[in-house]
Amino acid sequence: MEANERKETPVSRNFIEDIIDRDLAEGKYEKICTRFPPEPNGYLHIGHAKSILLNYGLAQEYGGQFNLRFDDTNPTKEKTEFVESIKADVDWLGADYGEHLYFASDYFEIMYEKAVLLIKKGLAFVCDLSAEEIRAYRGTLKEPGKNSPYRDRSVEENLRLFTEMREGKYEDGAKVLRAKIDMSSPNINMRDPVIYRIARLSHHNTGDAWCIYPMYDFAHPIEDAVEGVTHSICTLEFEDHRPLYDWVVQHTDWEHPPKQIEFAKMYLTNVVTGKRYIKKLVENGTVDGWDDPRLVTIAALRRRGFTPSSIRKFVELVGVSKADSSVDYAMLEYCIREDLKMKAPRMMAVLDPIKLVIDNYPEGETELLDADNNLENPELGKRKVPFGRELYIERDDFMEVPVPKYKRLYIGNEVRLMHAYFVTAVSCEKDADGRVTTVHCTYDPETKAGSGFTARKVKGTIHWVPAAEAKEYTVRLYENLVDEEKGVYNPEDGSVNVNPNSLTVVRAMCEPALAEAKAFDSFQFVRSGYYCADCHDSKDGEPVFNRIVSMKSSFKLPK
Repeated sequence: MEANERKETPVSRNFIEDIIDRDLAEGKYEKICTRFPPEPNGYLHIGHAKSILLNYGLAQEYGGQFNLRFDDTNPTKEKTEFVESIKADVDWLGADYGEHLYFASDYFEIMYEKAVLLIKKGLAFVCDLSAEEIRAYRGTLKEPGKNSPYRDRSVEENLRLFTEMREGKYEDGAKVLRAKIDMSSPNINMRDPVIYRIARLSHHNTGDAWCIYPMYDFAHPIEDAVEGVTHSICTLEFEDHRPLYDWVVQHTDWEHPPKQIEFAKMYLTNVVTGKRYIKKLVENGTVDGWDDPRLVTIAALRRRGFTPSSIRKFVELVGVSKADSSVDYAMLEYCIREDLKMKAPRMMAVLDPIKLVIDNYPEGETELLDADNNLENPELGKRKVPFGRELYIERDDFMEVPVPKYKRLYIGNEVRLMHAYFVTAVSCEKDADGRVTTVHCTYDPETKAGSGFTARKVKGTIHWVPAAEAKEYTVRLYENLVDEEKGVYNPEDGSVNVNPNSLTVVRAMCEPALAEAKAFDSFQFVRSGYYCADCHDSKDGEPVFNRIVSMKSSFKLPK
């Protein structure tokens, strides 16, 4: 087949790209602008990563602009701590917002002016009903609501009252500003929603300059419009709010109103993502902070050792759709394994050590053996590993009485010591409880790795560290925070069903090269898993290692 006859592989596009393509073709927008608008009331989690990368990716794809905007209209729960953590997360994921960092609170004056505009148009009114009364007047899904007795106040009275609300003449909750839409609408969000409330709260950005604050459904479309956002991409829970979004941008007079598009949230199996649940786990000491490596906040995944590229690959595999679905946590683990398998040096660490003594190896002699840093990636080079008469091996690499098909070390069996020699076990020593403490063996000096020895083969290879030069470091073995058999939440009290074995801390014997590990450095511990030097607790020459993921995977990439 000639080159000009070859068919190009069709590019799969999601429904959001289809909408943008149509809008550009129809000339609705000259330049695409997307945004990620977090509320700074907690740490971001893996689900937010999907939204960040989706919005940033679309801006990149269409040569447009990506904004990071803090939707800080509710000072009740917002903190500067959360602002800084969110910026760090977005930066780490590689979503470059450049100079386009914004705060909704910067637009408070504009929002106030737009509220005044609605009053002047006869589309907003000051209401004196209490929150309970407003709920009672709202009606149900089957029954229409009824008008507030204050709905027909004159424009002049509403302007005066709203001005006095801003000036602080009324107590918190005494009055609200409501949009005047339709109390019989089948969409409850359109039944004269509250768009401003009185709240004497100090704001992290504006201090005490305001005592009235806009509601999210009113503020958000204005924020988008002010920034020139073209496609306001949000999750499906906001689909019922879209008519109100459209109503606000229509009646507050914008030349190029933004368009809201909803996509399905990403639900990860057997993890805790809810902010209030994480807050409880932090407060009661179940985890040691919002970035505890057992959580799936972005900060926690970063601390555990996940990489931005692994998160991006995960989001890519999950895709974008309109249908809610759950994603197996194993897919996320697959992505970090795939990312690290060619990047991470393969080092030797013994997590449950017993001593191995080579009786016929010369006492006091030490040699340096060559070890590949990663057999699959020769570019990572080699290192020297000291080898001597006494070593440490894993406890489960020796059995006094082997089970069927056991291919590692037992009395009379020969195995290869990785990067070193063949050894044969001859005896063992035990403590008072009958636990093996030392294995004695002999070695064959002709079988040195790299010597070309082929006279016989062995079925098992085990790793080791030199006893004299080994370094003892703390290693944290993480399992799922959630008890998977019970499910994430206890239906009786709403608490998290915590797995009591979610963290095991051991003191491992490690090869000396690991002493140089710095925060966030990742390694494969041979036959054990992938590990990362903890960013909080590691010190120079004394790293603490977090297990990112074990070697084995139950996940298979769909064909």
